[in-house]
Amino acid sequence: MEEAELKTLYLSDLDGTLLNSSQKTSQFTNKTINKLVSEGMIFSYATARSWSTASKVTSGINVSIPAIVYNGAFVVDSVTNRKIMSNYFGDEAGEIIDRMVNNGIYPNVYSVRDDEEKFSFVADKMTRGMADFVESRKGDSRTNPVNSASELYKGDIFYIACIDEYERLLPLYEKYKADLHCIFQRDIYSKEQWLEIMPKSTSKSAAAIRLKKQLGCDRLVVFGDALNDKDLFECADESYAVSNAAAELKEAATAVIGSNDDDGVAKWLLRRIKNE
Repeated sequence: MEEAELKTLYLSDLDGTLLNSSQKTSQFTNKTINKLVSEGMIFSYATARSWSTASKVTSGINVSIPAIVYNGAFVVDSVTNRKIMSNYFGDEAGEIIDRMVNNGIYPNVYSVRDDEEKFSFVADKMTRGMADFVESRKGDSRTNPVNSASELYKGDIFYIACIDEYERLLPLYEKYKADLHCIFQRDIYSKEQWLEIMPKSTSKSAAAIRLKKQLGCDRLVVFGDALNDKDLFECADESYAVSNAAAELKEAATAVIGSNDDDGVAKWLLRRIKNE
């Protein structure tokens, strides 16, 4: 592998990109990436998932450099499992939760309490989409059902997510999109409407730039499928959208590659690195 290649950081989104429709990495993807990493490729991922769930679905891949999780809220050392970069809300988190609850919208609030990550929600106020999400995280130690909205404000808050009707969430998106980092899109699996709100300093792009510098890399090449990858595409030297990606992301990409169900990322990496 060329020396110049060793100075490129490759970052992939997970859901809809590196993961197939079964939310897994295929044997081909695992084998290909592990071989290329063993030969010197610098590879990791940037995902909306937590480290807890991301590390499970990528267990077949040998990633030893830090990973970007919660859309850039944290960068986690994949060897020690410790956060090496964190972004938290200030006092504005309380105002956001106030506005949501006053409009009958009960969010899922992610915070660190007593050094433990928790996602808190009012158990008897869940929408169908929220209930399905909680069920999908059954057994997750972060799950923290509470009895009243007053308990949502506790801890160091870093992420606020709502799953509700488009029309109910749109005014909140319009209210906060200029001053905070907001993602407003439908989930690729459930098709439920999500609104995710984070501190302005939280983004995949900001975390990627810092990680690139920390690793001493000269270039950044990224892969994605959804609108929460757009800022990552904008900061990269090259960006590749899988063929199942959102149309807007394809327009922003350097090129379109194979789909997540056809090992698009792994096959592209194999061609690129073996041909250089």
